[in-house]
Amino acid sequence: MISVYDFFSGCGGASSGFKAAGLNIQFGLDIDPDAAATFRLNFPSAHFLQNDIRNVQPKELESYINPKHKTLFCGCAPCQPFSKQNKRKYIDDGRTNLPQEFCRFIKYYKPDFIFVENVPGMQSFRIGNSPLEPFLRDLEEYGYINPQIAVLSAADYGVPQYRKRLIIIAALRHDIAFPTPTHGEASDTPYSTVGDWIAGLPVLKAGEVNANDPDHCAMKLSSLNLIRIGATPEGGGRADWPSALTLECHKSHSGHTDVYGRLAYNKPSCTLTTKCYSYSNGRYGHPFEDRALSIREAACLQTFPRSFAFMGTMTSKARQVGNAVPPLLSQQIGKVFKELDR
Repeated sequence: MISVYDFFSGCGGASSGFKAAGLNIQFGLDIDPDAAATFRLNFPSAHFLQNDIRNVQPKELESYINPKHKTLFCGCAPCQPFSKQNKRKYIDDGRTNLPQEFCRFIKYYKPDFIFVENVPGMQSFRIGNSPLEPFLRDLEEYGYINPQIAVLSAADYGVPQYRKRLIIIAALRHDIAFPTPTHGEASDTPYSTVGDWIAGLPVLKAGEVNANDPDHCAMKLSSLNLIRIGATPEGGGRADWPSALTLECHKSHSGHTDVYGRLAYNKPSCTLTTKCYSYSNGRYGHPFEDRALSIREAACLQTFPRSFAFMGTMTSKARQVGNAVPPLLSQQIGKVFKELDR
């Protein structure tokens, strides 16, 4: 059995996938109180520590370690310092050093397996020194055989979303390789689509909350935005509007074409961000209904089980969903770790 120790766990996207792969979720750590509440709710048998990793000493985890199980340390540090969406990067942003904080725990415990996820921009980070190279050097120094690093497309593993992420996997006593893609051009199975994952959910109006699922809730829209989304065809955007509906700021600006767009039902979605519930912040309009995605629909497009419940405000829930590792991606990688455990 492999026990998972999920650092920077967020709401538990990576853990959800590892659990589906048959791994034991033993421990989670995160600083955000709403994400902590969500993790505790969905993984009630796991230990959880709500704290800043910089304030935690490795020895404090000793009581959580199960000596009978092999260990997987998962470290998906906040991606904002390395994201191309972050136009205000600073050398003194303390979050750029969080991968090295994770390394303190790796050095102390020498876990059998390691999983790291971040945005591709981590590779090309040029403000100060990137944490990636020293992190990989440390893994090799600690005895990890040929750590693997690649930018993977989540769509290649069944996630209905064009989402690319930097992934690092390593094993202490084994060579390791990324799983073969299950969907798309490298397989016999077409990409999963928006419709594959949100079909069957109850119809919802803008501003409504479903009585049986509080996470199937949609942001309220202004009367003008209701007219705008009503003028937008499936898969379309603001270029389809009559000129009277165009925002002044867009009349002389041709970029950001996804803003105020609808998703296409029979294609993967765009990358979901922490604003995935907002019609004005990306292509997050429902394919047919005149509203933005609900939190439940966004979670479905991240491949969370429909039984997964989120805690906090709508804004907080969207942040948790947008920041999460798609569970289906971590499930496919979890199968690689499980195969090495045989």
